[in-house]
Amino acid sequence: MEYTSGAASWQKVLRRAVAGLLPRRPRQRRPGWSLGVPLIAAAAGLLFTTTATTAGGTALREDRRPQLAQLIDDSRERVAVSEAEAARLRADVERQTEALADTDQPIAAERGRAAASRQSAGFTALTGPGVTVELDDARRLESLPDGASNDDLVVHQGDVQAVVNALWAGGAEAMSIMDVRVLSTSAVRCVGNTLLLHGRVYSPPFKIVAIGEPAALQQALAASEGVRLFKDAVDHYQLGYRETVATVSVPAFEGSTALRSAKVPR
Repeated sequence: MEYTSGAASWQKVLRRAVAGLLPRRPRQRRPGWSLGVPLIAAAAGLLFTTTATTAGGTALREDRRPQLAQLIDDSRERVAVSEAEAARLRADVERQTEALADTDQPIAAERGRAAASRQSAGFTALTGPGVTVELDDARRLESLPDGASNDDLVVHQGDVQAVVNALWAGGAEAMSIMDVRVLSTSAVRCVGNTLLLHGRVYSPPFKIVAIGEPAALQQALAASEGVRLFKDAVDHYQLGYRETVATVSVPAFEGSTALRSAKVPR
């Protein structure tokens, strides 16, 4: 403790007394951003923890295309196995039905009625004059044409559908795509630059075969707006288009004929 005496000590006492009587200034508030720093740090830590947990030790930005390709291959194998099993079961049903038809007149009558519709339904192979159309992606280019993207260099679902619709409009009696018979229930879909048809994936070039009057089929192709646009892209982006006339064959449909929904016409 320090002892003082005289006027200096009394001055100190007076200053302290006056300071004690004066109102105290309020404590200065901390700026808002200083309060937000802990919250931001906590949110960042939570984000890093969630990312690490999701990644599971792998890179989140790695290329997933090999896994997708493997998934497609696995699905293709399962479809092939299922189709083989379905074909075996259909053959078994056909044998048993044929055996029953020998002794059961109503079954024999229904078999005869179904046989009369097999050709128009697409369940018999056909051969005759027709047209074959092949669509292909553009060959690899060192540089893209001005204003072009990679999407412009591949065959799309709309291109295949335009050819199919034109051939039907031209009076095609039967048609196949990639040697698969096309029915009224067939759906043409594209996955990237591959074609998905009845559960199977096909790569370009895409071959479409139609039986019918060749002149009428070619005229319908020439009149199609969608086909004309594709031919313009052939000239500009070097896509592939080939149209030939010859005696052609289309196979019978061998897939499933089950319908998810149907309505009897009146």
